[in-house]
Amino acid sequence: MTASLLKRSTVFTLAIMLGLSVAACGKKGPLEPPTEKGNEYPRDYPAK
Repeated sequence: MTASLLKRSTVFTLAIMLGLSVAACGKKGPLEPPTEKGNEYPRDYPAK
């Protein structure tokens, strides 16, 4: 009885962790190409 409960809770915990890890990655919107503003190399940084 205890082994069955331990096995069931382990499978349940792993399923929850797998679901959360998949849900936490990736963008929700479509990918956007870089703009011309982000294409300026080398960049000039202000002197301190």
